[in-house]
Amino acid sequence: MKAIVVDAASKNYSLSWEEVPDPACSPDEVLVDIHATAVNRADLLQRTGNYPPPPGAPPYMGLEMAGTIAAVGANAGEWQVGDRVCALLSGGGYAEQVAVPHQLLVRLPAEWDFSVGAAVIEVFYTAFVNMFMEAGLQPDETVLIHGGASGVGTAAIQLGREAGCRVLVTAGTQAKLDRCLELGAEFGVNYKERDFAAAIMEYTDGVDVILDIGGGEYLKRNLSLLKLKGRLVVIALLTGARGPVDLSVLQRRRLRLIGSVLRSRSLEEKTAIARKFNKRFWPLLVAGNIKPIIDTILPITRTEEAHEILAQNRNIGKVVLSVRS
Repeated sequence: MKAIVVDAASKNYSLSWEEVPDPACSPDEVLVDIHATAVNRADLLQRTGNYPPPPGAPPYMGLEMAGTIAAVGANAGEWQVGDRVCALLSGGGYAEQVAVPHQLLVRLPAEWDFSVGAAVIEVFYTAFVNMFMEAGLQPDETVLIHGGASGVGTAAIQLGREAGCRVLVTAGTQAKLDRCLELGAEFGVNYKERDFAAAIMEYTDGVDVILDIGGGEYLKRNLSLLKLKGRLVVIALLTGARGPVDLSVLQRRRLRLIGSVLRSRSLEEKTAIARKFNKRFWPLLVAGNIKPIIDTILPITRTEEAHEILAQNRNIGKVVLSVRS
């Protein structure tokens, strides 16, 4: 098969679409012919050697995919060759084939094309596990979503809206803020033009949950925004890994600071996330009440261009890579 391979010795970690060994399929897995995958910021980190795949995962980038089943392991349940599926991956989406634990497969609705399927799983699972399973977000609570126009952000806005929550966002352009408001956010701040914490405190009396991609430079301001028993979930560190923490603030207001990743979780944890998300929100995806927001679709041979879009924060929603026409 072919896969996107990184030249770690090159100055720009150049990418090439080249022949690599075919994946092996265990009895508990299915082999999928990938039709589409999508780009995530973790891919950019992996490309430069800063986010290696977990043990046992394929060495190639790509945390989600949609495609058709090519082979079925002996213990892989009722899945059949030819079934259209999508799935969360630990790696290997930037390739023609991948072996996937059967527990993580989700059947692709007949009306969805593969690009839609590839844009759903990673961002919606990430938003779901962090807002609802980690932070315990409840109806009528207020959630602040940093990077509201990102893939995760656009998914999180819609989940918060459907859960009956007040949704606030930050984003870096007016066009991005406008799209967030269209998706269900009630208030947004351009963090490049205003201090987001000051703006939010002018608008409301604080928030219950924050989904944070900023990290260190955001930490003090994030904590200042949390109400009693507020929860801050850190899922990325775009402004750095270190920031000051006044522990007395956490203590007095009984706050919770939660660090979270998805990729390195066990199969059992990922299966539980998939099961809970699919029970609560998958029917809303199928019905069209919520949907993945796709910014750009490019062929897999233009992966470097796709990475540039994310690196320069030009996207609103997902950047999808088409593997098969």
